[in-house]
Amino acid sequence: MRLVIVTGMSGGGKSAAIKILEDSGYYCVDNLPTPLIEKFIELCVENHEVKKVAIGVDVRSGYPFGDVQKQLEALRKNGYIFDILFMDANETVLMNRYKESRRIHPLAPEGRIEDGIRLEKEMLVSMKAISNYIIDTSSLLVRELKMKIDQIFVQNEEQGSLIVNLVSFGFKNGILIDADLVFDVRFLPNPFYIDDLKFKTGQDQEVRDFVMAQSGAKTFLGKLTDMVNFLIPAFVKEGKYQLIIGIGCTGGKHRSVTIANKLYDNLKDSDNYLIQISHRDIMELR
Repeated sequence: MRLVIVTGMSGGGKSAAIKILEDSGYYCVDNLPTPLIEKFIELCVENHEVKKVAIGVDVRSGYPFGDVQKQLEALRKNGYIFDILFMDANETVLMNRYKESRRIHPLAPEGRIEDGIRLEKEMLVSMKAISNYIIDTSSLLVRELKMKIDQIFVQNEEQGSLIVNLVSFGFKNGILIDADLVFDVRFLPNPFYIDDLKFKTGQDQEVRDFVMAQSGAKTFLGKLTDMVNFLIPAFVKEGKYQLIIGIGCTGGKHRSVTIANKLYDNLKDSDNYLIQISHRDIMELR
């Protein structure tokens, strides 16, 4: 029986992940009281028709969250094999999601949302550390989340827990503050000053062709790909679960988008990590 424990930050996408697993044939139960977890799993094992099970656990259970980890440790000692999927997002995104939905944070029913988020983050540090897979949904579309969950838990592809996020951006709109690595591609000629390309983006083939035809573009891309491939094993060894790589140009529409897309193409087939791409400023008008 394939068993997945789904946990993570409130607003991080846990409910969406459980729904995707359910649509993929998993028998799912969310917010199960902590003392019932092992009994529920025993019943599923006895029912030989149940092949895939996902259990959602989080701070809503009403029990100290440390009890959940004790239960999971007891399960492993009793011979149960399971994966832990941790759903996460940065604080700004979590705040915006709560404001948009007008929901109350479970750890701050009468207080400030940000206080609940920070308290929950502290409570989940040790759970995050023992998770097999960590998916940051800060810039992830639902279809991209579905694809990643399908790869790991349906197609059973061997994937590392590191998630590489490639993000193009424009320096004129502010540097990417949560990036681990930032690369500046403003040394390449700017398509903005070409009349036929001005209002296109790096998603358009004409812009890609122009950027990649410039002196140094292919050499830079090759060296950047080699550097990222060199660094990733070191980050994995360190225990890092997420690597954010920023590719910046002036406005975030042409050069950075092109190079980010090309880098994604060079890295996407790796079995050692999950990779996603987003373009922060592609819709910005100059």
